[in-house]
Amino acid sequence: MRITCTALALLLMTTLAAAQQSTNAAFEAETIQHFQALLRIDTSSPPGNETRAVEYLKQLFDKEGIPNQVFAKDKSRANIVARIKGNGKKRPILILGHTDVVTIDPTKWTHPPFGAVRDGGYVYGRGTVDDKDNLVAGVMLMLRLKRENTPLDRDVILLAESGEEGAPDVGAQFMADNHLDAISAEYCFAEGGGVVRTGGQVLQSNIGTTEKEPRFVDIIARGPAGHGSVPSRGNAVTRLTAAVGKIAEWTPPLRINETTGAYFKKLATMVPADVAKIYRDILNPDPKVSTAASDWLLENQPGHWSMVHTSLVPTIVTGGFRYNVIPSEAKATIDVRLHPDEDQSAFLDLVRKVVNDPNVEVKWGRERYRPAGGARIDTEAYRVLEAQTTKHYNTVVLPTMGTGATDMSNLRAKGIECYGIGPALDAEDGGKGFGAHSDQERILESELHRFVRFQYDVVLELARAR
Repeated sequence: MRITCTALALLLMTTLAAAQQSTNAAFEAETIQHFQALLRIDTSSPPGNETRAVEYLKQLFDKEGIPNQVFAKDKSRANIVARIKGNGKKRPILILGHTDVVTIDPTKWTHPPFGAVRDGGYVYGRGTVDDKDNLVAGVMLMLRLKRENTPLDRDVILLAESGEEGAPDVGAQFMADNHLDAISAEYCFAEGGGVVRTGGQVLQSNIGTTEKEPRFVDIIARGPAGHGSVPSRGNAVTRLTAAVGKIAEWTPPLRINETTGAYFKKLATMVPADVAKIYRDILNPDPKVSTAASDWLLENQPGHWSMVHTSLVPTIVTGGFRYNVIPSEAKATIDVRLHPDEDQSAFLDLVRKVVNDPNVEVKWGRERYRPAGGARIDTEAYRVLEAQTTKHYNTVVLPTMGTGATDMSNLRAKGIECYGIGPALDAEDGGKGFGAHSDQERILESELHRFVRFQYDVVLELARAR
């Protein structure tokens, strides 16, 4: 029986496609295997114990022949750096993923928080979206680069770091201050961005290019102690509640920077006309116009309001030890997320003026530990992120200022251009209790796999030898 050239070509194409499909399936199965293994390691911070995850990763990298080093300020909270060498024509790319997770209340979970249970196309567990999704994507990137042996113009580095959840002194800050030579790079990709889905459809991609700086303010009210049966205008608790009320009602000055300006301009082209007007008005130099827009955002989209203001949120109030004793001191803690352009000394003076009470002390509760900084949006890395987002997600990219905080800040302070990326998450999940730090944290397996492919293509486009 004769086989025509066309038939032979079709047969070859079908065979190759089947082989590629099988390879992809095996790679995805391996991704889930490592993802579940990392999720099942309890690295709740505090105390962290991230060395457990480092031991798993080191064993994997050693088996694959990927050079790696372990660095630790605290032996129980180690960091691991793996490197795929390039020819050195360009500066390296750094991938950042943290191994620690926030603590849990096990009574609140339907699935075991460290069970990495697969159910209905999701993986459930603490760390599924903060941040062992980014971590495993970085791990799979390193494995694939090593196995394919693709010639590179840049070294590709993975830092699996400890302490992101409130203890950067053992993780990113420790590495930046003491071992910068091991992680120095031109570009860095980490958490702090991601693709937004709504109703199951991709809406937009947020690339984190800057973020607010976290600090907290202590408000301490003092007055004479006394018996609870006798009212006192000097009551410390009364003074404290008045001060906290004033702070909660105060609106700090509106601030726009390069990232938020570009964000709202582009977002205004994607929404209904009435909302688009709000986004354009927030950029208006006329204070009357922008203030009205700001008020609307605070009421309807507080996340967007926080992108253009330094925010102050009361979180802790303490005072007193008996119901019938007026305490001589009462204290409140205010979570402050500072706009990158904020003069912090002048800002604290503004808060003191708002409180306007000589018997109430207003002071920073801790020193600066995550300095504000930003990455440019006119770089090769940003252009590649835009192009690969179109390829993988077919959506627009918005440069975004995070209202939270990440360890990118510690690396940006060393001159590394860091961009926040992440897998597609459903906007509805947060309100349902499925988001980061929630009691049913989860991720779609299909979106984890898509993100792994996306990040690989981004890094390959930037690093491959020309």
